[in-house]
Amino acid sequence: MTLLLILGTMLLAFYAQWKVSSSYRRYSQVPASSGYTGAEIAQRILDLNGIRDVSIHASPGHLVDHYDPANRRLVLSEENYYGQSVAALGISAHECGHAIQHAKAYAPLQWRMAAVGITTMAGNIIPILAIGGWFLAPKIVFPMLAVAFGIVMLFQLITLPVEFDATARAKQILAGTGAVAQGAEFSAMSRVLDSAALTYVAAFLSALASFLHYALPLLLGGRSDDER
Repeated sequence: MTLLLILGTMLLAFYAQWKVSSSYRRYSQVPASSGYTGAEIAQRILDLNGIRDVSIHASPGHLVDHYDPANRRLVLSEENYYGQSVAALGISAHECGHAIQHAKAYAPLQWRMAAVGITTMAGNIIPILAIGGWFLAPKIVFPMLAVAFGIVMLFQLITLPVEFDATARAKQILAGTGAVAQGAEFSAMSRVLDSAALTYVAAFLSALASFLHYALPLLLGGRSDDER
């Protein structure tokens, strides 16, 4: 049963990735009437929120946009840094949302930052444990895999409010500043951000399914039909 859940979440993840790619490809061709570039709106948002210690950088690569809290760097892909589309402005504002969260000590972001180290360790050990499963008894490997996937699952769970809040902040700011006009422009920008949010939901469900695959047999006192 859990194998079917894993397969289902994998399909959802593929769909989510396709959705965000197709939405971005479509709406990156829709210019924002304000004329701002992604870098310009990002700088304006930071200034409006009194954030002076975050630098903005362009990076090669497709949709590599992220906020680096350790170094207080807002990294935008070149297509969004220089772009003037509603997609570029939406993504840039979303990343600024994370910078604002950091400045305001938004609790879920603080939790996620604290969990990065142990989650990275868990992610690195999962393939090793999976290979070890061919040589070790399931009663040894399953508990370790359940713990590792449990850590990843909790990290993905914490990520959801962080990303949803950043998206909500981006929409509110862009509407308030007039950087994205109400109506068709705002609707297009929202579709890009909402499709991106779906990828985080898919990541959480995938991690949850993997956790249940290894945890349920332990909780039920034996191996499930999937492992027999």
